[in-house]
Amino acid sequence: MNRHPVMLMVRELGLGGCERDVTKVALGLDKSVFEPHVGSFFEGGFREQELRAGNIPVACFPLRSYRSVSTLNCALRLLQYLRHNRVQLVHAFDGPTALFSIPVARAAGIPVAIASNLWFRDLVQKGQRHGLRIIDHMVDRIVVNSRAVERHLVTEERVSPGLTYLCYNGVDRTTFYPGPKHLCDALKDAELVIGAVCVLRPEKRIDLLIEAFARLQKLHPRIALLIVGSGAMEMHVKQQAQALGVESNCVFVPAQKDVAPWMRAMDVFVLASSSESFPNTVLEAMACGCCVAASNVGGVPEVVLNGKTGLLFQSGDVNDLTRVLSMATADKGLRERLGSAACQHVRDGFSIETAVSRLQVLYSSLLDA
Repeated sequence: MNRHPVMLMVRELGLGGCERDVTKVALGLDKSVFEPHVGSFFEGGFREQELRAGNIPVACFPLRSYRSVSTLNCALRLLQYLRHNRVQLVHAFDGPTALFSIPVARAAGIPVAIASNLWFRDLVQKGQRHGLRIIDHMVDRIVVNSRAVERHLVTEERVSPGLTYLCYNGVDRTTFYPGPKHLCDALKDAELVIGAVCVLRPEKRIDLLIEAFARLQKLHPRIALLIVGSGAMEMHVKQQAQALGVESNCVFVPAQKDVAPWMRAMDVFVLASSSESFPNTVLEAMACGCCVAASNVGGVPEVVLNGKTGLLFQSGDVNDLTRVLSMATADKGLRERLGSAACQHVRDGFSIETAVSRLQVLYSSLLDA
C-alpha cells in the first residue's frame, strides 16, 4: 500500500503548544499509512531536533512578513516542495501558517487542506482575523481542541458546524507521570510549593497568581511560589513580587525544554489565564499528579472537573483564586485525592495516542473521499 505524504505546518519549532502538538503528531502518525513532512518559517529549535531524530523531513520557508517581496518566493518554494514530494494533505496548525500555506496548497492542487483553530479569535489582530475567515472557506475541515472554541467559531465566526472537528490535545504519558519530588536548592526549605509553567504573556495573568500568593503567604510563611517560563512580562512580575514583599519566597526559572520535573516539584499547579482553549500545561500537570487550580475559561472545565479532578476559580478574580489556594494549601488529603483523580482522568481520556488516532481518522476519511 502506498503511503500518503502529508505536510504539517507550524510557525516555528521551539517552545509552545502548537510546536509541541505538531511534533507529537508527526512522530506518532502510523508510518505504514502516512509519510509526514513538517514545514515552518524559522530554522532550528529543539523540536526540529526531535523531528530529525525521528527521520521526519523538515523544510523551512523563511516568511517574515506577508507584505515583503520574500512572500512570493516562499510561496513558490512551498508549491514546488508540495509537488515534488507529491503531498496529498496540508494541515496548518496555527494562524500564520494557515494564511500562508492553505492558499498555496489549493494553488498546487493538493486534494485535502486542513486548518487548526486552537484559540479564540478575539485575541488576534483584525487583519489576521479577516484572513482566517477567508481561509475558513478554503479548507476541508477546521480542527478545534475544545467544545468552547467550536462554539466560538460557529456562533461568532459563522463557521458551518459540519466543518469543525474536535480533537482534544493529548499528553505524552512516558514523559508526564507522577514521580519523586526533586526540589532545587531554593525550594528545599519550603513546606509547600505552588507553581505555574507558561510563557509570560499578559493573558496568562501571573500577576493575579502573585497577588493571591502574597495574601496566602502572610498566613503560611513557609510556602513558595515557583514560576517556570520566559516572556515579555518577566520583568513586570518580578517587580510585582518585590513590591509585595514576597520575592524571597518566589523562584523564577527560565523556559525549560523538560518541564515535567518542575511540575512534579509542585504541590499545587495554577493556571490563572484570562483566555485559553485547551492548555497543554494543564494536561501535563494533571498527568504528573499535581493538584490543579485553574481559571474557568475556554475548554478548561472540559478537563478540570471542579471538586473531582481539580479546582476551578472565577477568571480574573483574585479573591476566588485566593480562596481556592487556601483550600488546597490547608488540606493535604484534598490535594492528594484531586491529584490522583486528575492523573487517572488524563491518562484514560487525553493521551497523545488518542489525539493522534483522532487525526489519523480525519486524514484517512478526507483522503478516501
